[in-house]
Amino acid sequence: MAADTAIIAWGSGEDGQLGLGNNEEREWVCAIKALESQNVCSVVAGSRNSLAICEDGKLFTWGWNQRGTLGHPAGTKAENIPSQVKALANVKIVQAAIGGWHCLAVDDQGRAYAWGGNEYGQCGEEPEKKDDTGRPPRRDIAIPQRCAPKLIVRQVAAGGTHSVVLTREGHVWTWGQPWPPGDIKQISVPVRVQGLDMVRLIAVGAFHNLALQEDGTLWAWGNNEYGQLGTGDTQPRSQPIPVQGLSGFTLVDIAAGGWHSTALTDNGEVYGWGRGEHGRLGFGDNDKSSKMVPQKVQLLSGEDIVQVSCGGTHSVALTSDGRMFSFGRGDHGRLGYGRKVTTGQPEEVPIDIAPPLGAEHGRWVAKLVACGGRHTLALVQWKPED
Repeated sequence: MAADTAIIAWGSGEDGQLGLGNNEEREWVCAIKALESQNVCSVVAGSRNSLAICEDGKLFTWGWNQRGTLGHPAGTKAENIPSQVKALANVKIVQAAIGGWHCLAVDDQGRAYAWGGNEYGQCGEEPEKKDDTGRPPRRDIAIPQRCAPKLIVRQVAAGGTHSVVLTREGHVWTWGQPWPPGDIKQISVPVRVQGLDMVRLIAVGAFHNLALQEDGTLWAWGNNEYGQLGTGDTQPRSQPIPVQGLSGFTLVDIAAGGWHSTALTDNGEVYGWGRGEHGRLGFGDNDKSSKMVPQKVQLLSGEDIVQVSCGGTHSVALTSDGRMFSFGRGDHGRLGYGRKVTTGQPEEVPIDIAPPLGAEHGRWVAKLVACGGRHTLALVQWKPED
C-alpha cells in the first residue's frame, strides 16, 4: 500500500473477519498487516467476512468460508489472513458487496460476479445444470461466476438472501429471495424493479432496499417491520414507495443496515430511521425506539458527516476531517473505543496505530468506513502536520 495509508479493523474476530492472523476480538482499532503491501482503495464488511479491493482491481477476502463466501474452495471453515480471489485475477474489480452468505462484485466493464450461498438463487442460475425434477440445483458456489450476464452493471448490493444491481442506464434489477424465507417466491433470474429510473445509488439491508434517484428522490421497498422503509408505517412493500420526510433536502448518500436506514444531506446532516434497538440510530441513550420516518440525528449536528455505514446493530459516521463516530451495540468491541457499552450516543473512535515509518508529527484520518455484522473496517491515511 502507499506508505501513508492503512486498513484498520475492530470488533468481533471469531471467524477471522478482522484479518489479523488470529480469531480474537479487538476493542480498539488494529492495522491489518497482511494488506500493507497492497494498494487498497475500498473495503466491505459482511456479517462474518470481509473483503478489500485494490487500485489495480485485485480482490482480497477473509473471514468465514463455510459457504464459499471467500471465493475459493473452502480448505478451512474460516481464514484470518486476507488472500486474493484467484478466479477474478484477470479482471479489474471496481466495487463489491457482501450479503448474508453470498458476495457480489462488478468489474470495470460492467460485468457482475457472484459466489457463496445460493440456496435461494441469490447467486443466479447455472442454466446448463438441472436436477432430477428439471429444476436448477441450489448449491453453494465457491468459485465466483458471472451473474446477470445480460446487464451492464455499475453497482452491486447484497441482502440477506437476495441480490440487487444498478445498471449503467440507471435501472435496478433484483433476484434471489427478497423477503424472509417462506414469505415470497424466490427468483434466480434478474427481474427489473418497476417504477425506478435514473437511479444514482442503491443500498440494501437484510430484507429491505433503498434507491436514490438522480433527482434526489429516495425510494424504498421490501420488509418494513421496524419502519426501515421510512413510510410512516410497518407495512411491507413489494414495489418502491417514496421515503417520507426528506423532501427539500439534497441527499448525497444512503446506507442500509440489517434493519435500519440512513440518508446523508449535502450539508453533512444525517437522517436515520428503522430499528432503534441498541441505539444504532444515534438518537441518544434515552431514545432507542424504532422510527417509522426519517429523523435528524441531532447528536451529529455540526460534525459535517460525509459517510455513514450501517452494520447489523451498530453504525459509524465519518466526518469531513477524517474522524469516526460509532454508536449502537457494544459487545465484541464493535464500537472501537475500548468499552463494550451499548449506547445511542455517538462517540469518537480513536485511530491509535503506529505512524508510518519515518513520520513524526501528524495524525491518521479515516477516508472510508464499512460496518459488518459485529465488526468494522476502515481505510485511513496519514496526514502530516503542516
